[in-house]
Amino acid sequence: MPRVAVVDDELTVCARLKRVLEKDGFEVEAFQSARSFLESFARDPFPIVFLDVMLPDANGIEVLAIIKKSQRDVEVIIITGHGSIDSAIEAIRRGAYHYVTKPFKLEEIRSLAGGAREKIGLREENRLLREALGGGGPLDGFIGNSGVMQEIFSMVRKVAVVNCNVLLQGESGTGKELVARSIHRLSPRKDGPFVSFNCGGFTEELICNELFGHEKGAFTGATITKIGLLESGAGGTVFLDEIGEMPSSMQVRLLRVIQERRILRVGGTRPVELDIRLIAASNRDIKKAASEGTFREDLFYRLNVVTLYLPRLAERKDDIPLLISYFIEKYSRPFGKKVKRISPQALDILLHYNFPGNIRELENIVQRAVALAEGEMIRTEDLPSDLQKLEFSSLDGEGLLSLEELEKQHIARVLEKTDHNKVLSSKILNLPRTTLWRKMRKYNLLKGD
Repeated sequence: MPRVAVVDDELTVCARLKRVLEKDGFEVEAFQSARSFLESFARDPFPIVFLDVMLPDANGIEVLAIIKKSQRDVEVIIITGHGSIDSAIEAIRRGAYHYVTKPFKLEEIRSLAGGAREKIGLREENRLLREALGGGGPLDGFIGNSGVMQEIFSMVRKVAVVNCNVLLQGESGTGKELVARSIHRLSPRKDGPFVSFNCGGFTEELICNELFGHEKGAFTGATITKIGLLESGAGGTVFLDEIGEMPSSMQVRLLRVIQERRILRVGGTRPVELDIRLIAASNRDIKKAASEGTFREDLFYRLNVVTLYLPRLAERKDDIPLLISYFIEKYSRPFGKKVKRISPQALDILLHYNFPGNIRELENIVQRAVALAEGEMIRTEDLPSDLQKLEFSSLDGEGLLSLEELEKQHIARVLEKTDHNKVLSSKILNLPRTTLWRKMRKYNLLKGD
């Protein structure tokens, strides 16, 4: 049960809130000034705070800013009078959970505290879920429970501690830069810089200037010495994305850098020693390009100390429900929506779609659907029109199922993928665990049935 702070200069308000919240099991501490509250908060932050806008020694909006700067996940409920509604709205804009106006009803206080408590609990469950599925901790940013992704997570952890070059291969949208950042974050170089550069779509001169830098006076307009990206990555990791698009003459220069571990700035005469780790990535098959002569074979072998192949989303469809749940949570609040789940019919469409744009395309689809959704559920009509046509074509012919049968099949699929883990399954399905248990009993899905 989260601890609650009540910050109000009126003793009667503090006493009333303390009494009603303690009856609901909360541990409550009251403060009559911003200073006394902030001193206590600095020692041991409160997860939930009832905060008056008008305090004798500070403005509540200013106190809210201090709270959010220190602990952004604290749920703050603003207490205000009818004459200060504008301040309450401003507080919501700055991250407050909700507001209540004086004189307030105690049932309203209980409801707000309960909602804040539920939100904190869901956030903690999401954190534990991401860690359990490989999406938290050392591989922050990843969601995946499929076997192929577990292998990727394992390889990333192994290669991160070895100071060798890494080549990442995979289609656009499969998460190559996320993998590169994870390797850096788990490596002995984690305290050094992570420098990223996309080699595609630039002229040879621009690539050379960006990577190697230049000396003052090297060319017209070079009024100062510029440090290149390779040099600025000293002690850290340099990530070269779309390496397959690098011009052949620049490939020669990069090969020399890898061999000699030093560079010459444009217009320079004194070599600069380099201490960097190189991670390169491409959506092209670099090995095939090397064999065909469109990429330098010697550079390929220098980069190819360890190669990681990132799977297409179509090759890891088991992860799609988890990814959808993550993106719904990611976009619901910023869009001011209350979307919590996706309908079985809409999910079935996405499970049968090939996703040429991979995870990036799935994220865009869910983001759009959350923006368009009405209520708590993404429905088929919230999906792009070309995907809705997939649903219509799938309805042609025989074998149509009832909604009840679709629900049974969907729950059974989720239970199978989570190895009947009811905590993970209830989160993915966005069902209370008791509701999930009743449906499992209804559909004879309890283990042993």
